[in-house]
Amino acid sequence: MVNKETSMKAHYDVFNGDADGILSLLQLRLAHPKETRLISGIKRDIALLQRVPVEQARSVTVLDISMDKNQAALAELLEHDVAITYIDHHKASVIPQHESFEAHIDLDANICTALIVDNLLQGQFRTWAIAAAYGDNMLASAERLADTLKLTQQQRHFLKQLGILVNYNGYGETLDDLHFDPVILFQRLLAYPDPFECQQDAASPYYTLKAAFDSDEMALGAAETIFESDALRVIKLPATSAARRMSGTWINRLANESPEQAHISLVPRRDSSKGVSYTVSVRAPLNNKRGAAEVCSQFATGGGREAAGGINALPEHEIEQLIHVAQSRYC
Repeated sequence: MVNKETSMKAHYDVFNGDADGILSLLQLRLAHPKETRLISGIKRDIALLQRVPVEQARSVTVLDISMDKNQAALAELLEHDVAITYIDHHKASVIPQHESFEAHIDLDANICTALIVDNLLQGQFRTWAIAAAYGDNMLASAERLADTLKLTQQQRHFLKQLGILVNYNGYGETLDDLHFDPVILFQRLLAYPDPFECQQDAASPYYTLKAAFDSDEMALGAAETIFESDALRVIKLPATSAARRMSGTWINRLANESPEQAHISLVPRRDSSKGVSYTVSVRAPLNNKRGAAEVCSQFATGGGREAAGGINALPEHEIEQLIHVAQSRYC
Protein backbone atom coordinates (compact mmCIF):
# COMPACT_ATOMS: atom_id res chain seq x y z
CA MET A 1 0.00 0.00 0.00
CA VAL A 2 1.39 3.44 -0.98
CA ASN A 3 1.82 5.85 1.90
CA LYS A 4 -0.47 8.84 1.27
CA GLU A 5 2.13 11.35 2.46
CA THR A 6 4.79 9.88 0.15
CA SER A 7 2.44 9.86 -2.84
CA MET A 8 1.85 13.61 -2.44
CA LYS A 9 5.54 14.39 -2.68
CA ALA A 10 7.21 15.41 -5.93
CA HIS A 11 10.18 14.46 -8.06
CA TYR A 12 12.75 17.21 -8.65
CA ASP A 13 15.18 17.55 -11.56
CA VAL A 14 18.17 19.67 -10.57
CA PHE A 15 20.54 20.62 -13.38
CA ASN A 16 23.26 23.04 -14.41
CA GLY A 17 22.05 25.85 -16.67
CA ASP A 18 24.68 25.22 -19.36
CA ALA A 19 24.56 22.96 -22.42
CA ASP A 20 25.79 19.91 -20.53
CA GLY A 21 23.20 20.19 -17.77
CA ILE A 22 20.25 21.08 -19.99
CA LEU A 23 20.97 18.52 -22.70
CA SER A 24 21.69 15.77 -20.16
CA LEU A 25 18.25 16.24 -18.66
CA LEU A 26 16.72 16.55 -22.12
CA GLN A 27 17.98 13.08 -23.03
CA LEU A 28 16.66 11.61 -19.78
CA ARG A 29 13.21 13.11 -20.04
CA LEU A 30 12.83 12.27 -23.72
CA ALA A 31 13.63 8.67 -22.81
CA HIS A 32 11.75 8.64 -19.50
CA PRO A 33 9.00 11.30 -19.35
CA LYS A 34 8.12 12.23 -15.81
CA GLU A 35 6.10 14.84 -13.98
CA THR A 36 8.80 16.84 -12.31
CA ARG A 37 9.69 20.13 -10.71
CA LEU A 38 12.70 21.85 -12.28
CA ILE A 39 15.55 23.64 -10.52
CA SER A 40 18.39 25.35 -12.39
CA GLY A 41 20.18 28.69 -12.66
CA ILE A 42 23.04 30.46 -14.35
CA LYS A 43 26.04 28.28 -15.15
CA ARG A 44 27.89 29.41 -12.02
CA ASP A 45 24.92 28.72 -9.75
CA ILE A 46 25.85 25.21 -8.64
CA ALA A 47 24.70 25.14 -5.01
CA LEU A 48 21.30 24.06 -6.26
CA LEU A 49 20.38 21.12 -4.02
CA GLN A 50 19.66 23.46 -1.12
CA ARG A 51 16.70 24.73 -3.15
CA VAL A 52 15.00 21.33 -3.01
CA PRO A 53 12.37 21.46 -0.23
CA VAL A 54 13.18 18.38 1.86
CA GLU A 55 9.66 17.84 3.16
CA GLN A 56 8.16 17.99 -0.34
CA ALA A 57 10.68 15.82 -2.19
CA ARG A 58 10.09 12.15 -2.97
CA SER A 59 13.06 11.78 -5.31
CA VAL A 60 15.69 13.91 -7.05
CA THR A 61 17.77 13.59 -10.21
CA VAL A 62 20.93 15.74 -10.15
CA LEU A 63 22.84 16.55 -13.33
CA ASP A 64 26.14 18.33 -13.90
CA ILE A 65 26.56 20.09 -10.56
CA SER A 66 29.50 19.55 -8.22
CA MET A 67 28.83 17.10 -5.41
CA ASP A 68 31.51 18.83 -3.34
CA LYS A 69 29.54 22.10 -3.47
CA ASN A 70 26.29 20.38 -2.40
CA GLN A 71 27.38 18.01 0.37
CA ALA A 72 25.28 19.51 3.18
CA ALA A 73 22.04 19.60 1.20
CA LEU A 74 22.73 16.12 -0.18
CA ALA A 75 23.24 14.71 3.31
CA GLU A 76 20.01 16.31 4.55
CA LEU A 77 17.98 14.86 1.68
CA LEU A 78 19.38 11.39 2.28
CA GLU A 79 18.65 11.69 6.00
CA HIS A 80 15.01 12.11 4.98
CA ASP A 81 15.25 9.03 2.72
CA VAL A 82 14.79 11.04 -0.46
CA ALA A 83 15.88 8.85 -3.39
CA ILE A 84 18.67 10.56 -5.34
CA THR A 85 20.27 9.79 -8.68
CA TYR A 86 23.43 11.82 -9.18
CA ILE A 87 25.07 12.06 -12.63
CA ASP A 88 28.12 14.28 -12.99
CA HIS A 89 31.74 14.70 -14.12
CA HIS A 90 33.03 17.13 -11.49
CA LYS A 91 35.25 16.32 -8.51
CA ALA A 92 33.45 14.29 -5.86
CA SER A 93 35.64 13.99 -2.76
CA VAL A 94 33.04 12.04 -0.77
CA ILE A 95 30.40 9.88 -2.43
CA PRO A 96 27.68 8.86 0.07
CA GLN A 97 26.96 5.20 0.72
CA HIS A 98 23.20 5.06 1.19
CA GLU A 99 20.47 2.73 0.01
CA SER A 100 18.57 5.69 -1.49
CA PHE A 101 21.59 7.02 -3.40
CA GLU A 102 22.68 6.09 -6.93
CA ALA A 103 25.76 7.77 -8.40
CA HIS A 104 27.17 7.83 -11.92
CA ILE A 105 30.36 9.88 -11.61
CA ASP A 106 33.09 9.93 -14.26
CA LEU A 107 36.01 12.34 -13.83
CA ASP A 108 37.69 11.60 -17.15
CA ALA A 109 38.73 14.93 -18.70
CA ASN A 110 37.13 13.92 -22.01
CA ILE A 111 33.74 13.01 -20.52
CA CYS A 112 30.86 15.37 -19.80
CA THR A 113 27.59 14.59 -18.03
CA ALA A 114 25.66 14.30 -21.31
CA LEU A 115 28.03 11.56 -22.45
CA ILE A 116 27.46 9.66 -19.20
CA VAL A 117 23.71 9.92 -19.83
CA ASP A 118 24.20 8.84 -23.43
CA ASN A 119 25.93 5.71 -22.18
CA LEU A 120 23.18 5.01 -19.64
CA LEU A 121 20.56 5.36 -22.38
CA GLN A 122 22.63 3.32 -24.86
CA GLY A 123 22.67 6.17 -27.36
CA GLN A 124 18.91 6.59 -27.56
CA PHE A 125 19.17 10.37 -28.10
CA ARG A 126 22.80 10.55 -29.15
CA THR A 127 22.48 13.59 -31.39
CA TRP A 128 21.59 15.64 -28.30
CA ALA A 129 24.60 14.20 -26.46
CA ILE A 130 26.82 15.23 -29.36
CA ALA A 131 25.46 18.79 -29.24
CA ALA A 132 26.16 18.89 -25.49
CA ALA A 133 29.75 17.67 -25.96
CA TYR A 134 30.35 20.33 -28.59
CA GLY A 135 28.84 22.93 -26.26
CA ASP A 136 31.09 21.80 -23.40
CA ASN A 137 34.11 22.23 -25.72
CA MET A 138 34.80 18.50 -25.83
CA LEU A 139 35.27 18.61 -29.57
CA ALA A 140 37.22 15.37 -29.98
CA SER A 141 34.66 13.46 -27.90
CA ALA A 142 31.83 14.98 -29.93
CA GLU A 143 33.51 14.02 -33.19
CA ARG A 144 34.08 10.43 -32.04
CA LEU A 145 30.42 10.12 -31.12
CA ALA A 146 29.35 11.73 -34.41
CA ASP A 147 31.40 9.10 -36.21
CA THR A 148 29.23 6.36 -34.66
CA LEU A 149 26.20 7.91 -36.40
CA LYS A 150 28.09 8.67 -39.63
CA LEU A 151 26.95 12.30 -39.47
CA THR A 152 27.81 14.59 -42.37
CA GLN A 153 30.00 17.67 -41.92
CA GLN A 154 26.89 19.85 -42.29
CA GLN A 155 25.11 17.93 -39.54
CA ARG A 156 28.14 18.17 -37.25
CA HIS A 157 28.40 21.90 -37.91
CA PHE A 158 24.79 22.46 -36.92
CA LEU A 159 25.07 20.37 -33.73
CA LYS A 160 28.23 22.29 -32.81
CA GLN A 161 26.46 25.62 -33.35
CA LEU A 162 23.46 24.49 -31.33
CA GLY A 163 25.57 23.21 -28.44
CA ILE A 164 27.62 26.40 -28.33
CA LEU A 165 24.46 28.53 -28.34
CA VAL A 166 22.79 26.59 -25.52
CA ASN A 167 26.04 26.86 -23.54
CA TYR A 168 26.39 30.58 -24.31
CA ASN A 169 22.93 31.17 -22.88
CA GLY A 170 24.02 29.95 -19.44
CA TYR A 171 26.70 32.58 -18.88
CA GLY A 172 25.83 35.68 -16.89
CA GLU A 173 26.05 37.17 -13.44
CA THR A 174 22.31 36.83 -12.87
CA LEU A 175 19.35 35.36 -14.74
CA ASP A 176 18.69 38.87 -16.10
CA ASP A 177 21.82 38.51 -18.25
CA LEU A 178 20.47 35.37 -19.93
CA HIS A 179 18.22 35.30 -22.99
CA PHE A 180 16.35 32.27 -21.60
CA ASP A 181 15.96 31.08 -18.04
CA PRO A 182 17.58 27.60 -18.27
CA VAL A 183 14.35 26.00 -17.04
CA ILE A 184 12.43 27.67 -19.87
CA LEU A 185 15.09 26.75 -22.42
CA PHE A 186 14.93 23.11 -21.34
CA GLN A 187 11.14 23.12 -21.63
CA ARG A 188 11.30 24.69 -25.07
CA LEU A 189 13.88 22.19 -26.35
CA LEU A 190 11.89 19.26 -24.97
CA ALA A 191 9.56 19.76 -27.94
CA TYR A 192 12.35 18.53 -30.25
CA PRO A 193 13.22 14.82 -29.88
CA ASP A 194 15.72 15.32 -32.70
CA PRO A 195 17.89 18.48 -32.57
CA PHE A 196 17.75 18.81 -36.34
CA GLU A 197 14.07 19.68 -35.91
CA CYS A 198 15.26 22.94 -34.30
CA GLN A 199 16.96 23.80 -37.57
CA GLN A 200 13.72 23.27 -39.47
CA ASP A 201 11.59 25.38 -37.10
CA ALA A 202 12.12 29.12 -37.53
CA ALA A 203 10.48 29.67 -34.12
CA SER A 204 12.91 27.39 -32.25
CA PRO A 205 15.27 28.75 -29.56
CA TYR A 206 18.18 28.05 -31.92
CA TYR A 207 17.32 31.04 -34.10
CA THR A 208 16.65 33.35 -31.14
CA LEU A 209 20.01 32.49 -29.60
CA LYS A 210 21.88 32.69 -32.90
CA ALA A 211 20.67 36.24 -33.55
CA ALA A 212 21.61 37.27 -30.00
CA PHE A 213 25.01 35.57 -30.24
CA ASP A 214 25.87 37.31 -33.50
CA SER A 215 25.03 40.65 -31.90
CA ASP A 216 26.98 39.95 -28.69
CA GLU A 217 30.13 38.95 -30.59
CA MET A 218 30.81 42.64 -31.20
CA ALA A 219 31.53 43.01 -27.46
CA LEU A 220 34.68 40.93 -27.85
CA GLY A 221 36.37 43.75 -29.73
CA ALA A 222 37.08 45.39 -26.36
CA ALA A 223 38.82 42.31 -24.93
CA GLU A 224 42.31 43.05 -23.58
CA THR A 225 45.18 40.61 -23.06
CA ILE A 226 46.76 41.57 -19.72
CA PHE A 227 49.29 38.72 -19.52
CA GLU A 228 50.72 36.23 -21.99
CA SER A 229 53.48 33.63 -21.94
CA ASP A 230 54.10 30.40 -23.80
CA ALA A 231 52.06 28.61 -21.11
CA LEU A 232 49.27 31.06 -20.28
CA ARG A 233 47.12 33.84 -21.69
CA VAL A 234 44.91 36.06 -19.51
CA ILE A 235 42.14 38.18 -21.07
CA LYS A 236 40.03 40.88 -19.46
CA LEU A 237 36.58 41.49 -20.98
CA PRO A 238 34.49 44.67 -20.66
CA ALA A 239 31.85 45.10 -17.94
CA THR A 240 28.82 44.50 -20.17
CA SER A 241 26.02 41.93 -20.26
CA ALA A 242 27.14 40.92 -23.75
CA ALA A 243 30.68 40.22 -22.51
CA ARG A 244 29.37 38.22 -19.58
CA ARG A 245 27.30 36.10 -21.96
CA MET A 246 30.20 35.63 -24.39
CA SER A 247 32.88 34.86 -21.79
CA GLY A 248 32.57 31.08 -21.94
CA THR A 249 32.43 30.91 -25.73
CA TRP A 250 35.36 33.31 -26.02
CA ILE A 251 37.68 31.38 -23.72
CA ASN A 252 36.77 28.08 -25.40
CA ARG A 253 37.53 29.61 -28.78
CA LEU A 254 40.93 30.80 -27.61
CA ALA A 255 41.69 27.41 -26.07
CA ASN A 256 40.93 25.71 -29.39
CA GLU A 257 43.12 28.16 -31.30
CA SER A 258 46.11 27.73 -28.93
CA PRO A 259 45.92 24.21 -27.47
CA GLU A 260 49.36 24.45 -25.83
CA GLN A 261 48.33 27.39 -23.66
CA ALA A 262 46.12 27.62 -20.60
CA HIS A 263 43.59 30.47 -20.73
CA ILE A 264 41.93 32.70 -18.16
CA SER A 265 39.14 35.20 -18.76
CA LEU A 266 38.22 37.96 -16.33
CA VAL A 267 34.82 39.67 -16.46
CA PRO A 268 34.10 42.57 -14.06
CA ARG A 269 31.16 41.87 -11.77
CA ARG A 270 28.35 44.37 -11.36
CA ASP A 271 28.21 43.95 -7.57
CA SER A 272 30.87 46.35 -6.33
CA SER A 273 29.69 46.55 -2.69
CA LYS A 274 32.93 44.86 -1.59
CA GLY A 275 35.16 46.52 -4.18
CA VAL A 276 35.95 45.53 -7.75
CA SER A 277 35.83 41.78 -8.37
CA TYR A 278 35.77 39.48 -11.39
CA THR A 279 34.05 36.35 -12.59
CA VAL A 280 36.86 34.07 -13.74
CA SER A 281 36.94 31.19 -16.22
CA VAL A 282 39.98 28.93 -16.50
CA ARG A 283 40.74 26.44 -19.27
CA ALA A 284 43.61 23.99 -19.05
CA PRO A 285 45.59 23.51 -22.27
CA LEU A 286 43.65 21.27 -24.62
CA ASN A 287 46.83 19.24 -25.07
CA ASN A 288 47.06 18.71 -21.30
CA LYS A 289 43.60 18.78 -19.75
CA ARG A 290 44.70 18.89 -16.14
CA GLY A 291 44.82 21.31 -13.24
CA ALA A 292 42.01 23.83 -13.82
CA ALA A 293 40.16 22.80 -10.65
CA GLU A 294 43.45 22.79 -8.74
CA VAL A 295 44.16 26.37 -9.77
CA CYS A 296 40.64 27.65 -9.06
CA SER A 297 40.25 25.83 -5.75
CA GLN A 298 43.04 27.91 -4.25
CA PHE A 299 40.65 30.86 -4.22
CA ALA A 300 37.61 31.30 -1.96
CA THR A 301 34.85 30.92 -4.55
CA GLY A 302 36.68 28.68 -6.99
CA GLY A 303 36.23 25.11 -8.21
CA GLY A 304 35.65 23.01 -11.29
CA ARG A 305 37.10 19.95 -12.99
CA GLU A 306 40.45 19.00 -14.53
CA ALA A 307 39.90 20.67 -17.91
CA ALA A 308 37.84 23.70 -16.90
CA GLY A 309 37.20 25.69 -13.76
CA GLY A 310 36.05 29.03 -12.50
CA ILE A 311 36.06 31.52 -9.65
CA ASN A 312 32.75 33.22 -8.97
CA ALA A 313 34.12 36.40 -7.39
CA LEU A 314 37.85 37.18 -7.48
CA PRO A 315 38.87 40.46 -5.81
CA GLU A 316 40.93 42.68 -8.09
CA HIS A 317 43.95 42.54 -5.79
CA GLU A 318 44.11 38.73 -6.23
CA ILE A 319 44.51 38.80 -10.03
CA GLU A 320 48.30 38.86 -9.75
CA GLN A 321 48.20 35.86 -7.42
CA LEU A 322 45.91 33.97 -9.82
CA ILE A 323 48.31 34.59 -12.71
CA HIS A 324 51.21 33.38 -10.58
CA VAL A 325 49.38 30.21 -9.54
CA ALA A 326 48.30 29.40 -13.10
CA GLN A 327 51.69 30.24 -14.62
CA SER A 328 53.42 28.01 -12.05
CA ARG A 329 51.00 25.17 -12.74
CA TYR A 330 51.34 25.25 -16.52
CA CYS A 331 54.85 26.56 -17.10
